[in-house]
Amino acid sequence: MSENDDFPVYLQDSKAAYVLSNVAEVVERILTFVPTKSLLRIASVCRLWRNCARRVLRTQQQLAWVSASGPSNTEVHALCSILAEEVEKVFLLPKTVLAMVDCEAFNGQAYCYRQNRAKKSRHSPDTVEELNLLFPKGCDIMGIASPGIVLTPGGSCSSPPQEYQEGEAGFAVMFPSMEGVHIKPFHFCKKSISPTALKEAGLVENPDLRVVLIFVYEAYKSGGARFLSQILEPLAKSKALIAGGLIESVFSPSRHCCSQGAYGVVGLALSGPKVQGASVLLDQDISNPKEAEATIRRLKAAKIPERNTLGFMFACVGRGQNYYNNQANVEADAFHKVFPNTPLFGLFGNGEIGCDRIIKDDYTLCDTDTDSLQHEYTTVMTLVHLG
Repeated sequence: MSENDDFPVYLQDSKAAYVLSNVAEVVERILTFVPTKSLLRIASVCRLWRNCARRVLRTQQQLAWVSASGPSNTEVHALCSILAEEVEKVFLLPKTVLAMVDCEAFNGQAYCYRQNRAKKSRHSPDTVEELNLLFPKGCDIMGIASPGIVLTPGGSCSSPPQEYQEGEAGFAVMFPSMEGVHIKPFHFCKKSISPTALKEAGLVENPDLRVVLIFVYEAYKSGGARFLSQILEPLAKSKALIAGGLIESVFSPSRHCCSQGAYGVVGLALSGPKVQGASVLLDQDISNPKEAEATIRRLKAAKIPERNTLGFMFACVGRGQNYYNNQANVEADAFHKVFPNTPLFGLFGNGEIGCDRIIKDDYTLCDTDTDSLQHEYTTVMTLVHLG
């Protein structure tokens, strides 16, 4: 049986159909312009198209994201209301998704003045299940809620990023499976954390570990500080870049190991030879746009490639507009000025995790310990390159 034997009979007499059912180079070129979800549907037409679709999928290594801001007219969060439609347009097969939303609207605490009543919670098991259904089976989804969000509007890497300390906002960054890059999610609470669990997550005894994005929830609870130190102590001894913050809550993955309200940590461990990273700390003394830009410009020393690089900004809720004498978007604008073609994402949280560090092909530049990874009233600005 040839590759085109199962091609629709009514098209087999057409000259165009002959090309589309026999010339793999033409079919493959056409399929590069087709979004991934449509590509997966097209793959069922015939064997030739299936083989071409598989080859195209292997070439889709570019990161993608969906972002949203402003009040939603639906019962779901603004990000959730557009995610289903926007995911249809992406040109990659997501293997890992990092989603962040503002906790006020997502947890149902926002107040709708027009209707003079509180909105009902957008955070429910149904919302999480619908989120899982949007992405391929086996895709790891990490969902975080925090007091404020930093995002780059969809459409272009060069779009100016925006800080949202108030109002509804959220984003979902999608990572495909990439050669030389291994992304492993982790989730621990006081019941599940152990040296063995840390090793299985790739956080210790992993010479290929390059970057750890880490987010701690309910850290103010009794025992939370000790739990955080238990996580950060082995990470501080590693040669990996550590960046993240203290957040409000986690809505994905589901928390089966601990009770509601218990403290815990989630994150992504990024390993592999093609992963690079750099971070700088904007400390409490940096309080004007010029100083912020000068500090962020130090990231240039890492000489990280522009393609497939993301910026992450983890800032204290005490910074932002009030910190800069009522000037809005200061740190996001400074980042965009220095890196105009790199999208920026992140959050405003209740504490920051990170330090000055550069992770390149075969060396690490750092000077840190467990205590210097934890901060208040600072911003950790990070670059992560994925090959």
